[in-house]
Amino acid sequence: MASRIDTTAGRAALDAARTALAAGGRPARSDYATAVRYLLQLLDEKAPGNSVEVRVPPFGAVQVVQGPRHTRGTPPNVVELDAATWIAVSTGSETWASALDAGRIHASGTRADLTELLPLRP
Repeated sequence: MASRIDTTAGRAALDAARTALAAGGRPARSDYATAVRYLLQLLDEKAPGNSVEVRVPPFGAVQVVQGPRHTRGTPPNVVELDAATWIAVSTGSETWASALDAGRIHASGTRADLTELLPLRP
């Protein structure tokens, strides 16, 4: 991840994004990007490591969870989801299981279940 997102800026962007999503709209791109990256940053702080890659295209990706280090090619443990789903599961407004069952989370690998790490506390 690039530069660290300040807590105040991260929370403001997250609030703006959640408000827009709750109203059925699309958040401003800058709010969306900052909110996603802020939540990825919190996940990285909570579960540092390199065994699972969490991807939220086009806004960001992070490697987390202790375990075997991955250095080349596609990692064996990958989680990919859209920004709205990432915000929902990471803040607790939707469970990991329900989003996975609905097909909004694509997870592969034995370590790709983030149930125990979510929700985050932004």
